[in-house]
Amino acid sequence: MDEKMLADLEERIGYHFRDRSLLCTALTHASIADRRLVSNERLEFLGDSVLGLIACEHLFRWLPERLEGELTKIKSHVVSRQTCAEIARELQLDQCIVLGKGMGPRSTLPASVSAAVLESILGAIYLDGGLEAARNLVLRMIESRVEQASRSGHQFNYKSVVQQSMNSIGLAPPTYLVLDEKGPDHAKCFEVAVVSGDRRFPSCWGATKKAAEQLAALEALRELGVMKPDESGLEVIHWPGLRERYPDSK
Repeated sequence: MDEKMLADLEERIGYHFRDRSLLCTALTHASIADRRLVSNERLEFLGDSVLGLIACEHLFRWLPERLEGELTKIKSHVVSRQTCAEIARELQLDQCIVLGKGMGPRSTLPASVSAAVLESILGAIYLDGGLEAARNLVLRMIESRVEQASRSGHQFNYKSVVQQSMNSIGLAPPTYLVLDEKGPDHAKCFEVAVVSGDRRFPSCWGATKKAAEQLAALEALRELGVMKPDESGLEVIHWPGLRERYPDSK
């Protein structure tokens, strides 16, 4: 692998490997490996657990008044595939993955591939430098996201909020209509709209059906006036009846 690329990546993640071969393995996708055992899949398996442990410990210590169920919801958001993919793209990890020719252009990589390389790098850091080295990167990645999820009250589960909203105002339960899909099978994008009775809300595109459904639910909540951005841009609930169900939303 290109030495400059590896050095630049180390600068971005804030960790310099003693054993560069671990980093190289973390960046090797199964589509180009001679054997899957020499791809990043085993490191991804390890890194997923490292990420979960560090996130859980941080939530346990930082939110001492929150119950187990609330902590679980926040953790599910901050370590989700979607969040990991976002972080991987922010760190430009998707530009460093070594891929087979059949994977297509990097611009259409599925979120799962980007998320996996983040987890494999965490696994590699853990093996190379221990838990504390991995913790430094994880906390830098998730602290702001934990704070946002904690403040929002809804932990970005817009589908749950829209269900409660429509029930509260007597609308028919929401359904999710797939309007269109584009891209190759391994990197499809979906256009989804929320439908309630004969009313259809603005549609949204997402890298997965689940992501598109969440974005479509947010659009419906905005149109209903249930959710609006606060001064920091965070989407918060502006409906008193629903704030009682989501008491942490300011």
